[in-house]
Amino acid sequence: LHYGTLLGSRACVHMAAAAWGTGFLNALLHTASTFSLPLCQGNAVDQFFCEIPQILKLSCSDAYLREAGLLILSCFSAFVCFVFIVLSYVQIFRVVLRIPSEQGRHKAFSTCLPHLAVVSLFVSTGIFAYLKPPSISFPSLDLVITVLYSVVPPVSCTL
Repeated sequence: LHYGTLLGSRACVHMAAAAWGTGFLNALLHTASTFSLPLCQGNAVDQFFCEIPQILKLSCSDAYLREAGLLILSCFSAFVCFVFIVLSYVQIFRVVLRIPSEQGRHKAFSTCLPHLAVVSLFVSTGIFAYLKPPSISFPSLDLVITVLYSVVPPVSCTL
């Protein structure tokens, strides 16, 4: 699991630059679109976090459709990333299963599986939060989902 050794530093730099560039472009598009929304229901967000789905609830213009389109594009992008992560883990598992010692396999799996679980939690709850229909939007459910994808993954990575 030595990415720098197996892929080379140039490939690692390209992958990191692609991730950062995509994330920056996504954030820039959402920020510009969100700040251009007229708010007709006040500016008080009924959550701890000021996130796009909560701001969209306050909007009363056709820009809502534009922002919803950006959200769908972002979720699609997250899904594509998730597919690549799963495919890379399939490759990792294939290599790990060829490790001759059971202790070596156990050590590799104990490193990979928690990471995959956190990534799965982050992507699935994020997609659910951004694509769920408004009919199942309850403040308590929204808060739980938001905490699951914005607080739990970073905290679990520090443990």
